[in-house]
Amino acid sequence: MAEQQNTFSDVTQGTTQLLHEASEKTAQTVLAHTSKYNDAYSTIDKIMDGFWERIPYICIALVVFTIFWLLSKVFKFFVRKTLSDRTYTRQNLVLVLNRVGASAIIFFGFLIAMVIAIPGFTPGQLMSALGIGSVAIGFAFKDIFQNLLSGVLILLSEPFKIGDDIIVSGMEGTVEDIQIRATYLRSPDGRRIVIPNATVYTSAVTVNTAYKRRRCEFIVGIGYEDDVQKAKEIVLDILDRDSSILSQPGFSVNVAALADFSVNLKVQWWVDTGETATSNSISSVQEKVIHAFAENEVSIPYPVQEVKVYRGDPSVQDEESARAKNLN
Repeated sequence: MAEQQNTFSDVTQGTTQLLHEASEKTAQTVLAHTSKYNDAYSTIDKIMDGFWERIPYICIALVVFTIFWLLSKVFKFFVRKTLSDRTYTRQNLVLVLNRVGASAIIFFGFLIAMVIAIPGFTPGQLMSALGIGSVAIGFAFKDIFQNLLSGVLILLSEPFKIGDDIIVSGMEGTVEDIQIRATYLRSPDGRRIVIPNATVYTSAVTVNTAYKRRRCEFIVGIGYEDDVQKAKEIVLDILDRDSSILSQPGFSVNVAALADFSVNLKVQWWVDTGETATSNSISSVQEKVIHAFAENEVSIPYPVQEVKVYRGDPSVQDEESARAKNLN
């Protein structure tokens, strides 16, 4: 009986000790988590305190950035006013100032706002951060940067301006806008053509409206039986009577080629595109040439193809058919 009591007391003491150790471990765990939560709460409190302390600076930064944004709008307004003056020849340079200058003003205002809003921030830190990723960004946006640089070079070098009629890579149209990324054309049939500036800058560009004087030409054929000198005099008389055709540089009519069916005459003259469009002038002269040739009996030949069918000699056909019967 005494041994059972001793065993029971030992079990009781062991259980009590285990419960005591478990309670100590639980208390330690609770204290550890409580300290972590206290640290987190204190950190959050510090952040919130710092945020509330920075609110006046953030408001000032927003006001400063808004002022610079308004300055960029005012800058664009004055640039547009200058661009609307048609007597100003360097319109593309005005576009560069409009787009690049306004962006520079906003970026400068952003840097000042960041210095005011964020303690310890300097523009050098932003430049360093941009420099770290510049290589990766350069590879990722190579085409975009190429178009941007080409756009700036086009605007600065001014090979053409808004309103010019140009031909780029076989595409023709009137320049509607020259942006940093692309050039916008309006085709003769009313469609919009968007060409990347890199393509425009590296391709051959034909500016049809670079000069007011434009040469017009077309080729007309006359028959070999017609008098070439007479045909030339008829065309020269038509050109001389047309008031829209310039006397200087002079117009001309020359034999261009001896073709299969006709003697081809090349007719050339000059017009002032400010008064007459080249297409209208060419159409008008061609109509007058057709009527004048018809009145003076000068032919305008066209290709003629003769088809001859050979049916053979009837006597030969009879001999061949008789020979075939004898063989049968």
